[in-house]
Amino acid sequence: LMIDSSLSVLTGHLQIQEKNYHSEMRIRNSIPDGRALAKRLRNKMGNQNLAARSTTFALASSAERSFGIQLIGVQPDYEHRISTLPGLISEGRYLAATDAQEIVVGSALARNLKVSVGDEITLLGSGRDGSFAAGIASVVGILHSGTSELDRSIAQLPLGYFQSIFSMQDHVHSIVLNSGKLSAVADQKRQLNQLIASPELRVLDWDELQPGLKQAIQADMFSAIVMYAILIILVAFSVLNTQLMSVLERTHEFGVMMALGFRPGSLARLVFLETAVMSFIGLVIGSLLGSLLAGYFSINGLIIPGMEEVMDQYNLPSDIYPMVNLISVLVGPVVVFIGAMLAAIYPALRLYSLQPVTAMRAV
Repeated sequence: LMIDSSLSVLTGHLQIQEKNYHSEMRIRNSIPDGRALAKRLRNKMGNQNLAARSTTFALASSAERSFGIQLIGVQPDYEHRISTLPGLISEGRYLAATDAQEIVVGSALARNLKVSVGDEITLLGSGRDGSFAAGIASVVGILHSGTSELDRSIAQLPLGYFQSIFSMQDHVHSIVLNSGKLSAVADQKRQLNQLIASPELRVLDWDELQPGLKQAIQADMFSAIVMYAILIILVAFSVLNTQLMSVLERTHEFGVMMALGFRPGSLARLVFLETAVMSFIGLVIGSLLGSLLAGYFSINGLIIPGMEEVMDQYNLPSDIYPMVNLISVLVGPVVVFIGAMLAAIYPALRLYSLQPVTAMRAV
């Protein structure tokens, strides 16, 4: 959910770009006949979650102020399929027609420019052919993404109007695809590479588009593993304490058994067997109850109190659906079981130093 929420704002799961655009985001590094290519890919793949975009930097001026912004040309009919931004309009409406002279701006940018719905913004920049680009657009909507950096710098135009202002002709800078689920990204990337079959174009997945996101995930996973390791250590010491007390409390009984001919190795195996049986029964019951609880929430969803407003701010569902599979059910209990068995080693080793006569005198 965290990955999808990050990618659904702008990046998408996959993008088709001109081969040099990712390393050099210049307006000239573009895809010819981009809207037609996007339409052909939608038909070939049977996936409507695909849209063309163009991006550049421009100077936006209102009657009072001017600011540099990131200007994105989008296909209004398809943008809502690949991005959550169309659903984050706090005032006015989203873009309607692909050639309309209208614009939506971030809430912080609107505040900085001192504009509201109905006001006009003048756009100045450089065209794809090196010419001077200028245009006027009427503000029809103000979006609030909850991310201050994005709200301060982003604005969106209909793709057709963007192309006319910046002399793009039929060129675009990217074709963005929303796979719907991360597991489908690899297959769809191979499919896109086969369909475009052009050395001038590249298909980039989310890992290549946002390498920092993967690093953040790895850091989060590392912290989760550390916390899980601490949990295992606590469980292991709990088992160690229980088994050690069990051995100490039965010192007299163990002494009697050793006097009757039981060897320390047999008693040690008995302690291990006891630990294994108790751990196994506890883990089976815990895994069963945990699976039933997680399975229920995987179907009906889990709502964390207080998160509804936060998730709604990012145009995301408030329900969280846990993923229940064999790995998630078994990995934790197996690790805990191994930790419990390792914790039983020390109590078992104490039995080898036990003297029968001394042990029988213990109370």
